[in-house]
Amino acid sequence: MAATETTRPDLSGSAFLRAARGEPVPHTPVWFMRQAGRSLPEYLKVREGTGMLESCMDPGLVVEITLQPVRRYGVDAAIFFSDIVLPLKAVGVDLDIKPGVGPVVARPVRTLADVEAIPDLTPEHVPFISQAVRGLVGELGSTPLIGFAGAPFTVASYLVEGGPSKEHAKTKAMMFGAPDVWDALMRKIAGISAAYLDVQVAAGASAVQLFDSWAGALTPADYAAHVMPHSARVLAAAGELGVPRIHFGVGTSNLLTLMGEAGADVVGVDWRTPLASAIPQVGDRGVQGNLDPTLVFAPTDVMTARAAEVIEAGRAAKGHIFNLGHGVIPSTDPDQLKRLTEFVQSYPV
Repeated sequence: MAATETTRPDLSGSAFLRAARGEPVPHTPVWFMRQAGRSLPEYLKVREGTGMLESCMDPGLVVEITLQPVRRYGVDAAIFFSDIVLPLKAVGVDLDIKPGVGPVVARPVRTLADVEAIPDLTPEHVPFISQAVRGLVGELGSTPLIGFAGAPFTVASYLVEGGPSKEHAKTKAMMFGAPDVWDALMRKIAGISAAYLDVQVAAGASAVQLFDSWAGALTPADYAAHVMPHSARVLAAAGELGVPRIHFGVGTSNLLTLMGEAGADVVGVDWRTPLASAIPQVGDRGVQGNLDPTLVFAPTDVMTARAAEVIEAGRAAKGHIFNLGHGVIPSTDPDQLKRLTEFVQSYPV
């Protein structure tokens, strides 16, 4: 399946897209993971009384929430407001996002029959996604929209564990002890993630990010054998759509080379790994990151001094997109993120 051509605004001057493609930029582009929501009072107000998944399935609400940080901060890209488990919900998996807990699956996957019971995703499952993306592209003008999906390992961990996990013990038990079930599950999720990205790009998204939040739980050998081929399928499918691909994980300092080789144009780096160390590992690719998210709680001059160090280190990369090393913390002061955005955009290139 390939995305159909959608009329898009002229994004040729986008600093974000230029950096993602390794082209010269007018300034270092900046956006923030989890910028859509969490810390914004206007987000909390508009979401009041509406569950997370319900919010993600309301096109009008998705458009409003996605636009909020663009209006407030003037960031160089918008990130589509959704959740990595939404495609599973859309195809009929019995799950919910519980406040303070995260995604909870009613009947965790254990057998091949469980995997086979999960339908493949088609555009008909997510008409609200297409509607929201089209609405956003019309509103965003020259600001590009990033579509996203969960990578197979991270999504599989929720399905197998039944919810969030620190050890991923059941997930690894399946990976090592029931490789046929594991392979079938990863193929299923890879297909769903690729289809989900296709829907977003067909409707107008200009870049995509694949989130493998929990891949840092793996050794390089296990990642290469059991996970990387499936993430590569998703990224290869996205590559056929002609948009830049960002690949991000947490605690993945030992996986950065492999995550790049899986098919990324830009490798996201969390705050634990200095960009100076990460850049040689990712090869001829851009990097994204990687200010410690807690530094926005520091005095402004401390925060901006550390941001300058990140920007300077990023000069060695093929392209650099400034971001935090993980998502915005809910108690973050929005005014401080505004100051950070302005500092990065005004820093000499």
